[in-house]
Amino acid sequence: MRKGNISRFRNSSTGDRAFDTFNIIFMVCLMIVTIYPFVNMIAVSFNNANDAIRGGIYLWPRVWTLDNYKYIFGESDIYHATLISALRTVIGTVVSVFCTAMLAYTVSRQEFVLRKFVTMFFVFTMYFSGGLIPGYLLIRDLGLIGSFWVYIIPGVIGVFNMIVIRSFIEGLPEGILESARIDGAGEFTTFIRVVLPLTIPAMATVSLFVAVGQWNSWFDVFLYNSSNKELSTLQYELMKILQTSTTSATSSASDAYQSAESNATAVTPTSIRATMTIIASVPILMVYPFLQKYFVQGMTIGGVKG
Repeated sequence: MRKGNISRFRNSSTGDRAFDTFNIIFMVCLMIVTIYPFVNMIAVSFNNANDAIRGGIYLWPRVWTLDNYKYIFGESDIYHATLISALRTVIGTVVSVFCTAMLAYTVSRQEFVLRKFVTMFFVFTMYFSGGLIPGYLLIRDLGLIGSFWVYIIPGVIGVFNMIVIRSFIEGLPEGILESARIDGAGEFTTFIRVVLPLTIPAMATVSLFVAVGQWNSWFDVFLYNSSNKELSTLQYELMKILQTSTTSATSSASDAYQSAESNATAVTPTSIRATMTIIASVPILMVYPFLQKYFVQGMTIGGVKG
């Protein structure tokens, strides 16, 4: 605590000091509750699988090993699947955010007479959908099954994301947009050169939402590209590994099985699940610090108009 803060804390009233103390204790407890599950997953992922069955692992591995990670990264398809996941995350995020921002700018314009109808039309889709089978038939008729673009096109517009960006744009000074029009800029030029640079906080917030969704998605791979190994993603391959380990553990009396590479290496569904969680979370955790500043600002300004 800084010198000025200590001095201010001492000069404050008893009620203020009690409130500050309660806030500190509450935030520390909240931090522990938030961080502990992830730390526990790390400990289990680095612990011997057979030993982890006994339980009692909290913050530190009891029997250190890298066998769980060796088992997962020993799968031949995991590296190509990681590349596909990275591509769909980058391309899907850029395309979705750009298209969503264009829609948000359109419906934020007062002069657009159909803006309320268009907004309600999109909001309606947040609560009602055609269902799984009609959706599959639509994707099939569009010729997207078996293609990479099935990961991009169906989710190109996010309605919640559109609302966030629209609220942010509506809070921008109207004089800036009017100045661009006076200088001869059209709507698209105004959007590209004026609106996009000013909406970086909202764009970063939405980008994080979309990127996490794209990175974690596996069900669309299962539905549309399960027979195409070239378009399999990391999450889908991890899901298959977990499914295989669970099936093998169920049929084994010892709830463990020996890997094909080494008869001395045992894995269990618990150890595989923990290892998968860490592998899938690390890329997003590496990106988040760079977007945190914009994320907080975007949620604050975009969530409350004006």
